[in-house]
Amino acid sequence: MIAVTGATGQLGRLVIEALLKKVPAADIIAAVRSPEKAKDIAALGVQVRKADYSQPDTLVSAFSGVEKVLLISSSEVGAREAQHKSVIAAAKEAGVLLLAYTSLLHADTTPLGLGSEHRSTEQALIASGVPFAILRNGWYTENYAASIAPAVAHGAFIGAAGEGKIASASRQDYAEAAAAVLTSSGAAGKTYELAGDTAYTLAEFSAEIAQKSGKEIQYVNMSQAEFSAALKGAGLPDWLAEMLADSDAGAAQGALFDDGRTLSKLIGRPTTPWQDVVSAFVAKV
Repeated sequence: MIAVTGATGQLGRLVIEALLKKVPAADIIAAVRSPEKAKDIAALGVQVRKADYSQPDTLVSAFSGVEKVLLISSSEVGAREAQHKSVIAAAKEAGVLLLAYTSLLHADTTPLGLGSEHRSTEQALIASGVPFAILRNGWYTENYAASIAPAVAHGAFIGAAGEGKIASASRQDYAEAAAAVLTSSGAAGKTYELAGDTAYTLAEFSAEIAQKSGKEIQYVNMSQAEFSAALKGAGLPDWLAEMLADSDAGAAQGALFDDGRTLSKLIGRPTTPWQDVVSAFVAKV
């Protein structure tokens, strides 16, 4: 039995789909906060169990009879460390044989503010005694592609990453990597640094948007503070604006770059070209 937490999230749903290509649906458990939101997953023959990171009792019952668990990191920045520790404790109580965790690229050395909770989770995981695998996911290309529509509308793509190289991959790529680890043997004790095969600067990303859209798009590089203020002005919540600005500042220092190609080796194919993701998003504009 393989359980996937956060299975109704964007990554979780893709992991379920990837697992269905490898194991019977009856062997997969979608562990979700709101089972009523997982009817489409249940329709595939996958078991749906309630598992709320903030309600430890639900986690223990969700992992009953489970051999492997994928802990998809919580989206609640600031509360994640405690939530993740609850999942680890429940997995230990349930006797899980492998707990895989979606961490952050180079979590042990990253300058990104996001790294703190991932480092704490990794440390708790290692200390727990539960066999583990750490999937240090790099940036999703979709994170930047989400800004394509406003870039086309305003003729500018804004950021604070300078000339930093970003080796992102598609969410689908990371989902397939998780499924590969969960269905393989010998993953216990391994840490995987996962990133795209090719890298780009935001100026190159902007040029690709321009080429695909036929519109003039300039990359406007800002300071971290200016970028944060611009995002808040566009209506983003303060915490999200500050997190994105901090991540761009980290990218300028190389925090979103890795050329080990571990991800493509794990999924058995090249990672999705970032240009393809740009094309898909431009087509929606």
